[in-house]
Amino acid sequence: MPKISLFVDESGESGTESKYYLLTLVFHEQNSSIDKQIELYEHALHDKGLPDIPLHTSPLLNGHDDYEGMGIQDRKRLLQAFFTMLQHMPIMYHTFSYEKSDFKSDAALITKMKRDVVNLIFDNLEYLQRFDKVKVYYDDGQRIVTKSLHDAIEYALASNAVMYKDGCPKDYRLAQAADLICTLELTALKFDAKVQTKTDDRFFGAFGSFKKNYLKKIRKMLI
Repeated sequence: MPKISLFVDESGESGTESKYYLLTLVFHEQNSSIDKQIELYEHALHDKGLPDIPLHTSPLLNGHDDYEGMGIQDRKRLLQAFFTMLQHMPIMYHTFSYEKSDFKSDAALITKMKRDVVNLIFDNLEYLQRFDKVKVYYDDGQRIVTKSLHDAIEYALASNAVMYKDGCPKDYRLAQAADLICTLELTALKFDAKVQTKTDDRFFGAFGSFKKNYLKKIRKMLI
């Protein structure tokens, strides 16, 4: 029975701390193994003397949590090693981005997000209906995302074809891939609006370098 996984990550929160809210969906057909890519990635970490830390992009960029005390060069090498693996994974993705000032309330953002997810599913309905199960992996980190996903997916697809599973990023390389893609799409927004941070500049260089080395490469995987 063919199955497809949907890994979900978000950037932003419902308060006023962030300007943007992003939702990234990563699709993976489960009969397309990623074992070889993961094996090569883990060997690369070992060969380079780097720790196998479950990727969490924001702390990596800022040197927080598991990356505290790690120098920027090693963090750059960790990012590049994971990004190399990501480019060879048999996945597709889509990122929805929202400027929060465009919405008067969380409810308005949920409505828009639900509509966007439904439209994406309908645009790819023939493809998605090939699968007997759609397994959605999300850690239920934010109510906005949980509500939007459940409503949209169960509206657009038969509810008995959907299986929800805990998607804790530390347990799944594909959840970590969704995290990285979401961060890169957010970085693209910041560069475009000329509000990138010093950390963005340190890791990615100028906008031209970021587009060439990261953005164009991931967007080859757009669904």
